[in-house]
Formats: sequence, structure tokens, C-alpha cells
Amino acid sequence: MGEAAQAQQQARLRTLPEIAVDAPTAPHRAAPRHPAQRSGSPHARRAPAPTAAATAVATQAAGATSSPVPLSAPQNQAASARVISGAQINAVPFSRVGEALEAVPGLVVTQHSGEGKANQYFLRGFNLDHGTDLAITVDGMPVNMPTHGHGQGYADINFMIPELISTMTVRKGPYFADVGDFGSAGALGIEYLRAMPKNLAEVSIGSFGYRRLLGAGSTAVGEGTLLAAFEGNTYNGPWDVPDNVRKLNGVLRYSQGTLTDGFSLTGMAYSNRWTSTDQVAQRAIDDGLIGRYGSLDPTDGGIASRYSLSGRFAHSSDIGQTDLNAYVIRSSLQLFNNFTYYLDNPIEGDQFNQYDRRTVVGLNGTQRFDYRFAGLPVETRVGLQSRADSISLGLNKTLQRDWLSTVRADDVSEQSLGLWTDTTVRWTDWLRTTAGVREDYFNGRVISDTPANSGDASASMTSPKFGIVLGPWVATEFYANAGTGLHSNDIRGATITVDPNDKTTPLDRVPLLVRSKGAELGIRNRSVPGLTTSLAVFVLDFDSELLFVGDAGTTEPSRPSRRVGVEWTSQYKPLPWLGFDLDVAYTRARFTNIDPAGDLIPGAPAWVASAGLTLGRETGWFGAVKGRYFGPRPLIEDGSETSLASLIFNARLGYRFDNGIRVQFDALNLFNAKTNQIEYYYLSRLPGEPLGGVGDRHVHPAEPLAVRLTLAGAF
Repeated sequence: MGEAAQAQQQARLRTLPEIAVDAPTAPHRAAPRHPAQRSGSPHARRAPAPTAAATAVATQAAGATSSPVPLSAPQNQAASARVISGAQINAVPFSRVGEALEAVPGLVVTQHSGEGKANQYFLRGFNLDHGTDLAITVDGMPVNMPTHGHGQGYADINFMIPELISTMTVRKGPYFADVGDFGSAGALGIEYLRAMPKNLAEVSIGSFGYRRLLGAGSTAVGEGTLLAAFEGNTYNGPWDVPDNVRKLNGVLRYSQGTLTDGFSLTGMAYSNRWTSTDQVAQRAIDDGLIGRYGSLDPTDGGIASRYSLSGRFAHSSDIGQTDLNAYVIRSSLQLFNNFTYYLDNPIEGDQFNQYDRRTVVGLNGTQRFDYRFAGLPVETRVGLQSRADSISLGLNKTLQRDWLSTVRADDVSEQSLGLWTDTTVRWTDWLRTTAGVREDYFNGRVISDTPANSGDASASMTSPKFGIVLGPWVATEFYANAGTGLHSNDIRGATITVDPNDKTTPLDRVPLLVRSKGAELGIRNRSVPGLTTSLAVFVLDFDSELLFVGDAGTTEPSRPSRRVGVEWTSQYKPLPWLGFDLDVAYTRARFTNIDPAGDLIPGAPAWVASAGLTLGRETGWFGAVKGRYFGPRPLIEDGSETSLASLIFNARLGYRFDNGIRVQFDALNLFNAKTNQIEYYYLSRLPGEPLGGVGDRHVHPAEPLAVRLTLAGAF
């Protein structure tokens, strides 16, 4: 390249990369920019200026300052990647904390049990159960739990306080080197605020015994900031047997400096107990044995707690950025469920207890290097992710929560180490590439009450990643991504030899790690002022959807699978006080081997869509409406049984006074849709039925119309 051409290229690279964040961002400091950060689209400058309140929120979210966005920023890597602000998440009403995650396009969050149990997640044609293949982190701490008493990858987000969310980073597919276990379908990185824009006191009351009290605030302490938040929540729900939720939640954080140059120390505490109405046999409702909101075992429920201490350190220099975080988590769960009633035990019933008590210790580190190679801006990242779980877990048979017998009890130690690196190069002002690789190593030991099921297991896997971005041309960028990933199986399935129920029936072991492979083509356009629209087409293969079945205490390997889908998302803000969004996703999910049972994947949704409208200024009237469509799913492989579709709308209307007082009215399930949160098809037995049981749909109804009134003060 000649000197004149180089000079022209340097001139074109003196702009900041466009930030695909769904909220206004704080202005950049007037500081010299590293050459590797001078890239992006000039169209970013056309965005309307943010309001003062929005700027304040964004400034707090960024730690009171912000730096030029690096080439490797997630929103610059794939058409389906986004960064969503906490303000945007909290602008729409949701009935439970987990539904805050439905700000992610194509993600459906439901519940088939009480309000203290982890949610059920659906994304990209996956029934993700309670979190398998959807990696969730909060402030750098993993939420997913491997080798869990109730299911692999169990991700209980009930400890999250939505009002504290600063940003949520969304990435889908196994294309990102810094995403490891459970991240093949998607990864959500949730970050909390370092300081509240204003102190907040809030009280909410609503239908079915809903009560919530929230207090959150921050103040200067020495050279840093102390943030504290407390939440108390009770709820009965519409159920004939009240949920009787009693939840307490707290956060205490001290921080100094900024996100890129500073540190924070954070403590979190969460405790919850509840009674649950699990999914019930449809025939019990149809025959009048119970009502729509009735229970077939009124003693189901659970107790959960989570306590954590985490520290984060960041330092920027002329060579790049250093980030470190360490954490320790202590969690426990006791669950009592009865899904089959009197199928296995016609006399005492089939209720079982699953327990999981663990301590998790982890350390993550990332070093980013910004430099030039052959005159080209380059960014290389090197990272380490490690965790160690010490677990006591088991499965017991119970009657009205009283112990009857032990199916299995285990002490497990499990460790994982992920080493990764990626390099992003801006070859021209319209071409950049990212190439990376990840090496994961897992090992652990199981000490079982059945000695034949004790043992050691280990496995490693290498996962290459690649991405390319073309553009912008006419405010349009084109993306291509490909890579391999993995999810881990319950390590008990990798050491098992006999059925823990009878201690004699031989069982096959399963691999500790399962390979996934995926690719995505996408386009993002911002040519219309205020409008961002993107389209992504993807394919995702799994070698086997192997799963440890916590409900039975055994392993159940499934078949290889492929999912092919398309996602279209649009966000339009024609005026500073008015916003629209529309997301539509379709996925074709199939088993790829031949089997007479059929090739449909049970629980895999084909169509998912949502649309929303938000309006309002800093003061005065504000409101929102959001509708979510959850399409029918096959319940068995041949498609002869399918679930209902659901279309549920939530709405909000409120007023903000000049003195900081806010009055807010939410209507959930606005049109009182009589549909179901979740449906399964399996054998169960009610009293008097044949001993072999009856195949039936088992449903958890969606809650009826509910209203909630909130009075809040910001000061």
C-alpha cells in the first residue's frame, strides 16, 4: 500500500466505532484514542441527543466515564449481538423477575412451578429447561450450576434486582471465544450499576397477595461510592394452594474509579421459600377433579438461598485493558415435586425431594492488547476462566415433605478451566475479522452412596471461532460467524454404572462434554434515522442432547440434532419520548438420525415473536405495552401431541412528578388470555387409574389478569 493510500486510510479510521447499545451512552472523554480504536461508522453521529436523565443513567452505568468502544465489543461481532440498557429493560412491565430477560429478542421465560424455582427458558428452538445452553452471568459471576440436583445448568435468577441492572450483553451461538460452558444457544452478561442515578424507595401492591418493597441508594464514602439495595417480596398467586412466597434480597457494593480503571467489592444475599402448584394433568382439570388453578399435591414447594462475595479490578494503559474478577458463592436448594402422582408408588405417592448445597469459587481474567501490525489496527485478547464447585446433592422419596427413602446421595467436587484468545483486525474501513480459539478442561470426582457410581471423570475440548464484518455501506453492515462450542453433562452421568433406584441394573456412562457447531449470517441496517433493524440466519448442531435426568436420578441420552432458524429484530425511536420494537424468530428443530419415534424435538418452539411500545419523558405521563407470542411446540417426537400457543399482553401507565414521585399502574395478562405457561406430555397416574399410568398433557396455566400499583420516590 502506498503512502498516499495509507494516509487516506488513516483519515477514515479516525472515527469511533458505532455503538449498537439500545440506550443513549455517555459522551466520550476528550482523550487521545489508541489507533486500534479509531474505527466504525460515521452514522453513529446522527443519533438524537439523549435526555439529561438518560445521560445520567448511562454515565452511572459506565462508572461515571466511558472509553472508546473496542473493536471486540460484543455488539460489533454479530448481527444477533446487542447491549441492552437497564432503563430499557425496566421500561416495560413483567410479572416475575425472570421475565426481565425477555428483553432479549426471541427469548421466552416461563415458570412451571413456584416463584422460587429457576425459570424455564426457550431460545432458538431450544427448550433450555432451567438453563442448559443459556449461559447467564451477573457481575461476572456464573448463574448456571453444573451437576445440579434439579438439572444440568440450573440457572436461578430470582436473586436479581432489575432496578440495579446497568446493561445486559446478549450474544447467541458458539462464535465467541470468551463464552464457554452452557453458551451454545446464547449468553447473557448482566452488569449492575456502580452508583444509583438517584436514591430510590418503592412499594408495590397487587392482585393475589402481591407485595414488594424496594430501597436502593448510593453515597460517596471516602474516595469511592457505597451502593446498597434491599428487596422484600410476598406473593400468593391465583392458585388454590397459595404460593406463599417470602423472598428477601440484598446487595451491598463499594467501588472506586471507573469500569476501566477501578475496583469494586460486592456482597449479595438472597433467601426464598414457597409452596408450588406444579404442572398438573389436563385430564384432572377436564374431569373436574381440580380447577384450573388447582393442585394435585399441596405440599410441593421449596427453599432456596444464595450468598456471594465478589471483587473486580480493572486497569487501562497504553497497551490495552486488564480486567480481573474473583468470586465465592454459597447456594442451597431444597425442592419437593410430584409430577407423576401415584405412578411409581400407588400407596404413598411419587413426591420426591432434590437438594443441592454448594460452594463455588472462581477467578476470571482478561488482558486486551491494542496495537498496530503492518499499519493495521489490531486487538488481541487473552483470557482465563476458572471455577471449582464443592457440591452435596441428592434425591429422596418423600410423602408430604417427610423422608421415605434415599435414591442417591453424592458428594461431588468439579473443576473447570477455560483458556481463550481472539484477535480482531480492521483490514480496511469496511472489513474487520475476528479469529479465536478456546480450550476447556473439566475434571471432578463423585463420591456416591452407591459405591459402583463413584469415580473420577475428566475431559477437554478445543473450540475454534471466526467472524467477519463487512461495511458499513449506506449505514449497513454484513456479518458472518462460525464456531464450535460445548456444554457439560452432569458429572454423575460420566461415572454412573448402575441404576441408583435398584443398585443393580447396568447403565451406560455418558460423555462429560458434548460438542456443538454453529454458523450465522446477518445484516444490520441504520439508514433510517432512529431505526435499527437486523436479520440473522443461523444453524446449530449438537452431537447429542445428552442430559442427566435429575427427576429420576439416571442419565438419558438423546439423539443428534440440528436447528436452522431466522431472527428479525427492529427498534425504532422516531421521537425522544416514543419507541417501538418488533422481534420475530422462527426455528426448525429436528433430530438428525432416523428413528421410528419421529424426528421432532419435544418442547422446541418454532415461532416466537414480541412487539412493544414505550412512551414518556422525564416527567409527566409515561406508559408501555408489550405483547409476546409463544408458538405451539411438539410434545412428542411424532408431533401427535402439541402444546397450545400463547399471546399475552402486559401494559403500564404512570405519571412522574417534578419532585421525583412516581405513580405506576401495571396490568399483567391484560386480555386475560386462558393459555398455559408450559406443557409436557408424559405418563402419570391419578388415584383409581390403571397401574401403568395414562399418557396426558401436563400443564401449568398462565396467571389470569392481575394488576399492580407502585408508588416510588427518587431523591
